[in-house]
Amino acid sequence: MTVADACPAETEAPRPAPDDAPEASAARREDGHVTPVMAQFVEIKAANPDCLLFYRMGDFYELFFEDAEQASQALGIVLTKRGKHLGADIPMCGVPVSRAEEYLHKLIALGFRVAVCEQLEDPAEARKRGSKSVVRRDVTRLVTPGTLTEDALLDARRENVLLAVARVRAGEDAFAYGLAFADVSTGTFRVCASSAAALAADLARIDPAEVLLSDALFEEADLRPVWDELPAITPLPRQSFEGAGAEHRLAQYFGVATLDGFGSFGRAELIAAAAIVAYVERTQLGARPALAPPVRDADDATLRIDAGTRINLELVRTTTGERRGSLLGAVDRTVTSAGARLLARRLAEPLTDLSAIRGRHDAVGHLVEEGALAAALRRRLAAVPDLARALSRLSLGRGGPRDLLAIGQGLEEGLALADALRAAPPADLARCAAALARCEPGLARDLRAALVEAPPHLRRDGGFIAPGYDADLDATRALRDESRRVVAELERTYVEATGVRTLKIRHNAVLGYFVEVTAQNADRLREPPHLATFTHRQTLAGAVRFTSPELAALESRIASAGERALALEQAIFDRLAERVVAAADAIRTAAEALAELDVHAGLARLAVDERHVRPTMTAALDFAIEGGRHPVVEQALAKAKGGFVPNDCDLSAPEGAEGGQIWLVTGPNMAGKSTFLRQNALIAVLAQAGAFVPARSARLGVVDRLFSRVGAADDLARGRSTFMVEMVETAAILNQATRRSLVILDEIGRGTATFDGMSIAWASLEHLHEINRCRALFATHFHELTALSQRCARLANATVKVAEWQGDVVFLHEVVPGAADRSYGIQVARLAGLPPAVIARAKAVLAELEAAERAAPAQRLIDELPLFAAARRPPPEAAPADDALAAALDAIDPDALTPRAALEAIYALKALRPRRG
Repeated sequence: MTVADACPAETEAPRPAPDDAPEASAARREDGHVTPVMAQFVEIKAANPDCLLFYRMGDFYELFFEDAEQASQALGIVLTKRGKHLGADIPMCGVPVSRAEEYLHKLIALGFRVAVCEQLEDPAEARKRGSKSVVRRDVTRLVTPGTLTEDALLDARRENVLLAVARVRAGEDAFAYGLAFADVSTGTFRVCASSAAALAADLARIDPAEVLLSDALFEEADLRPVWDELPAITPLPRQSFEGAGAEHRLAQYFGVATLDGFGSFGRAELIAAAAIVAYVERTQLGARPALAPPVRDADDATLRIDAGTRINLELVRTTTGERRGSLLGAVDRTVTSAGARLLARRLAEPLTDLSAIRGRHDAVGHLVEEGALAAALRRRLAAVPDLARALSRLSLGRGGPRDLLAIGQGLEEGLALADALRAAPPADLARCAAALARCEPGLARDLRAALVEAPPHLRRDGGFIAPGYDADLDATRALRDESRRVVAELERTYVEATGVRTLKIRHNAVLGYFVEVTAQNADRLREPPHLATFTHRQTLAGAVRFTSPELAALESRIASAGERALALEQAIFDRLAERVVAAADAIRTAAEALAELDVHAGLARLAVDERHVRPTMTAALDFAIEGGRHPVVEQALAKAKGGFVPNDCDLSAPEGAEGGQIWLVTGPNMAGKSTFLRQNALIAVLAQAGAFVPARSARLGVVDRLFSRVGAADDLARGRSTFMVEMVETAAILNQATRRSLVILDEIGRGTATFDGMSIAWASLEHLHEINRCRALFATHFHELTALSQRCARLANATVKVAEWQGDVVFLHEVVPGAADRSYGIQVARLAGLPPAVIARAKAVLAELEAAERAAPAQRLIDELPLFAAARRPPPEAAPADDALAAALDAIDPDALTPRAALEAIYALKALRPRRG
């Protein structure tokens, strides 16, 4: 049954809800006619068809029809029913209001959107309109993955980004893309330009929680592979991405006449930014979070890292989605949630601006040298709450007393940190100190004075304004508290008058104040002289309840005093929240400065604890690392009481060369080739993110693009085998890498036939050397490729040392110049536990294959490996053979050559060939 079938009837309410009495009486029809409650539900649901509707009924959010079926399955809660419609049961389930955030978190994580429908009036007001009147309700908020603000729904140490993608035509057959991305929970708002080629990489860098697209863009077949990688997509009507009113919408949202003061934006960027603010206004139902004005990311300001490389290197999450085991998990020493989020962003977006990178290193270096200052900063930072998220909740009207307290504490700590940093010379630290010095001391003092030390979480609970802050509130509280004392005195009077020692005056939401005695003593209050004082109210299994004129009058006084005290607190809260929102720019700036300080101090602590050093950053094609280490593996080995073997790596461009070096790394499986490759890529990321690096020394030229093809994975959902995925990623590298790029490639060509794979690996290596001319590490089991070092000037061979001992292989994990002549695959298989019979047979087969290869004529190898005719760019014109070349050819006896001798002879002939240019 669907909601669209009709407005259903309902039976009696499934749960007691005394505050919904009018609806309870209107919920008993089973004749197929529309009941007021269900009519209201259907109307509100029809306005929010793409959301699960949390329909407030008393102390529960109820769901009906398909919503109930989906929520019941997703949340693992009981699916029940509420009456019938057209002879069929109406599915229903519900969650307690007190636990709503817990259930919302689960639903949002599963990709649902939820419309929260609240009661907008007191049920008593509804009763005044008649017994069948329904409490007024409406949706107060749409909860989506990208618009969360509550701490319970968010990961405190991870950004929650809402992103919009817009596309405009930039020529006859070309398009320009604009990306706008905001974190509603903190107020950050950025835009950038993109292209079809860079779109996937940009989306991976931003890592959004929810993506807004026009429905036309969403349906485009060419972009389907890009959208399939995203966590939550919300297609919107084409009108949401119209360019005509984009600039006006943005100006209106930020209350300015023109956007010129915010910078220069492209048309696609403006459209995407306007789509963001329109969606935020829609989901927040008019409430406006304290978004900062949009800031445009400069083109090529950050290190380009494609999605595959991010996965391979596990920068902020492992391949299984966990933080632990990633680079971020290994280097995070921050003490605030805002600092952790900023560090994650910096690792995802390393800089390419040499000056900015050095500025971050200066800040970290200063705190490494000034250990006492760094320790003092970290102690104060540990007490800093999450200012940005508290500000966002207050601006949306969802804040509580603890958010006000967080703002006050954060501003106070910011002022103290500004004083501590006055003498810090690095520009980045001085900028933080200047931002913190602008914290509003008056606001901080007022918030501290207004709030108790441990306020309640919810403002409706009251009791959060400190005594002495407001005279009127103090007087009202005194009246309320005095009334409570009078209740105790009245109870003693009744005990003495009746002689019932167990008599108690109690209170609940239904009856208010009442006198309660045991059933055995009830008759005493029903008889003279007490009959004139006490009126029977309720009989329970073991107790009887009464009221009295005095108690009713006292209840009225207490209720009015308590309500007035709470109303006064609410008014004070609203005034303080308005002041906070008015100071949003200063608070946001302070929050950013505190997060940056935390990152610098955390990286300084990391450098000291893990023996990281400051890298020397240059504008040249340098890449010289001495004693480099893998930060994640090293820490894992340290926990296991093991040691990490450091290794050198030098890919720097030789003097006068037009490109960097390539290291061809050979060695057996399990020897550490992949670790070596990854550690050098991670060192580059850390350095350009502003961190010190795990090495004895490092001299690094800024990398513009980082590419990694390490490991094997398939993509069966898109019809891609492991080898196809490998080739797609390799193609991206060869087509996009520049002279300033860093490339790490592992086992190219291993997913297909041996000669095919060797050919591809050979050609790829030549292309990297001749065309891309980038710095690269190329690991392979094709030992034949090592001969390329004789003709490729910037290619050097390196191998991972191993030793054999009594038939076993011992991995030394040391990378040294040279080439491996064996893969030791059978020894590794033996270590893995293959049966002895299999190992013995493998050895016999290997011996036969090696003997056959030694006996094979050279021409067979040449014929089956067309890679020896690989083209080079630019192909030189054929030069006439000289006497030396002719003499060398005459000296060759093809029938007498082994395959390796044939290969060496070919290189010798190539060396004699006349060159041009």
